[in-house]
Amino acid sequence: MIKAEDIVIIGAGPAGVSTSLFLAKAGIPHTLIEKSQFPRDKTCGDALSGKVVYVLKQLGEGYVERLQNKPDAFLPSWGVKFVAPNGKHIDIPFKSDLSKETHAPGFISKRIDFDAQFFSWINPNYTKVHLNTALESIEGNGNNMVLKLNTAGKSWEIKSPKLVIGAEGDRSIVAKNLSDIRKENDHYCAGIRAYYEGVEGLHQQGFIELHFLPEMLPGYFWIFPLPNGQANVGAGMLSSTVSKKRINLKEDMLRAIQNNPHIKERFKHAKPIGKIQGWGLPLGSKIRTISGENFLLTGDAASLIDPFTGEGIGNALYSGMLAARHIESCIRENRFDAAFNKAYDKAFYDRQWDELKLSHTMQKLVKFPWLFNFVVNKAHKNKALRETISCMFEDLDLRAKLRNPLFYLRLLIND
Repeated sequence: MIKAEDIVIIGAGPAGVSTSLFLAKAGIPHTLIEKSQFPRDKTCGDALSGKVVYVLKQLGEGYVERLQNKPDAFLPSWGVKFVAPNGKHIDIPFKSDLSKETHAPGFISKRIDFDAQFFSWINPNYTKVHLNTALESIEGNGNNMVLKLNTAGKSWEIKSPKLVIGAEGDRSIVAKNLSDIRKENDHYCAGIRAYYEGVEGLHQQGFIELHFLPEMLPGYFWIFPLPNGQANVGAGMLSSTVSKKRINLKEDMLRAIQNNPHIKERFKHAKPIGKIQGWGLPLGSKIRTISGENFLLTGDAASLIDPFTGEGIGNALYSGMLAARHIESCIRENRFDAAFNKAYDKAFYDRQWDELKLSHTMQKLVKFPWLFNFVVNKAHKNKALRETISCMFEDLDLRAKLRNPLFYLRLLIND
C-alpha cells in the first residue's frame, strides 16, 4: 500500500504540479512540497507552447477551455514572428490551417497567473500539500534517504520515501544532492525580462516575436504580447558567450530598445512595469541522466529547456506527465531503483531528443546572421516557403530540413 509520504514531489511549479495532477488522475497518493505561497511570481518568458496545450488535453476535457475563458490572464497565441538581423520578418502560424482550430495552439500568461491557476487544480483527495515549506537538505540516499524540511521555522522530516521527484527548478536541491547534473556554460543561458505597457505594433493574433538583432547576436531579443495590452520583453544569450565577451545583457537590451531602428519606434510611448529581472535557463542541449536510485528529475531541475526558443514550460509539463506514468510502473512492479528508473529517461528522450537536438542546431545557426537574413528574405517573397516553415512546427521530419545543407542550397538556386 502506497502512502502519501512514499512519493514526494519537491516544487509546485509547472513540472511538479503536472506530476501531481497525473498521479491524482491515476489514483496515487503523494506529497507535494512548495517553499512559497500562491500566487507567487517566477521570472520567465511566459509563453505556453503547443506542448502545454497537448499535456492539458491528456489530463482531460475542459482544461484548455478554462484558460481560454480567462482572457484577462491568458492571451491566445497563434504563431511566431521571426525578425532577421536585417529587419525583415516572416509571420509563421503555429498550425498550417488555423481555420480548423477550435482554440489557440498556445497561450501567453504571466507566471504569477499560470502557476496559481495550475496549482488550483491540485486534487486534495490524493495530494498532501505543504506550502511555505523548504527542503533544507537531503541526508543519505536510496532507501535510507531522509528529507529535512522546514515549515514556518518548524523543522520536520520525511524518512525513506520510495521516490523523490525533483521539480524545484534550476537550483534544484534534489538534483544537486542526488544527480550528476551541474551547470555548464555551454548548455546554460542567461535570460532577462521586463514587463512593459504601451509597446506598439503587437500582433492581433498574439504572435510571439523573436528578434535576432545584430547588436545582440548570438543571443536574441523577444517581445511576447500579454493580456491587457502589456508585453513581456527580454533577451537571452549563452552563458559561455556572456562570460567570454563580458556582456552586460541588461545594458545591451536597453540600448537596443533605445537605438535599434526596427525597435525604438515601437517603444517611444512604452513604459516599464517594475524592474528588469534575470534568471538562468538550463538548456536541454545534451542528454543527461535525469533519474537514479529513488529519484526522478523533471522540468528545469532536469535541464530540459528548449535551446533555441528558451521555452521551458512545455517540457516541464511533459516531463511531469511522463514521470507520473513511470511512477505507476514503479508501484506496479515495486521497483524504485536506478536501473528501473532509466525507463523514465528513455521515455523522455525517445520522444523529445530529436526536437531538442534540432533546436540546438538552430541555436548554433544564430552565429551566422547572413543565413538568417537569407532564409527570411526568401520566405518573405515566397508563400510556399512560408507554408513549409509553418508545417515545420507540426512535423519534426520537415523541421529537420533546417539541419540539412541541401535545404539552403535549394533556396539559393530557386526563386
